[in-house]
Amino acid sequence: MSRALVILDSPMARSRAASWVMKAPAGTRCEFKASKRSLPQNDRMWAMLTDIARQVPWHGLTLKPDDWKLIFLDGLKRELRAVPNLDGTGFVNIGRSSSDLTKQEMTDLIELIFAFGAQHGVVFADDREASHAA
Repeated sequence: MSRALVILDSPMARSRAASWVMKAPAGTRCEFKASKRSLPQNDRMWAMLTDIARQVPWHGLTLKPDDWKLIFLDGLKRELRAVPNLDGTGFVNIGRSSSDLTKQEMTDLIELIFAFGAQHGVVFADDREASHAA
């Protein structure tokens, strides 16, 4: 087996993982990670990023939600990995992704986005919907 993933959500899954560990050849890597972000967290993040993109100019530019995501990921976890672009006129930041964030990291990212929005007067769509429902 070159690669396998098991989510420890039942006694059977735990037994399978233990069996694999016991049979694994020396030098095999085993990694344990917290649960990945949830779909509702992902939906909330993109809604918030879209609201910020519509309402906040950034240093004279109108950024897309994808651009804002990179800015907030940098704010969450400073990890600069930049390489020169293909024609040598600038740099590309590599290694930024929200897809592998844990639930807690995603919660922290959403809180960071919310705090930024509050500082810049952003009205989030979820907040408008909640006020109309009340």
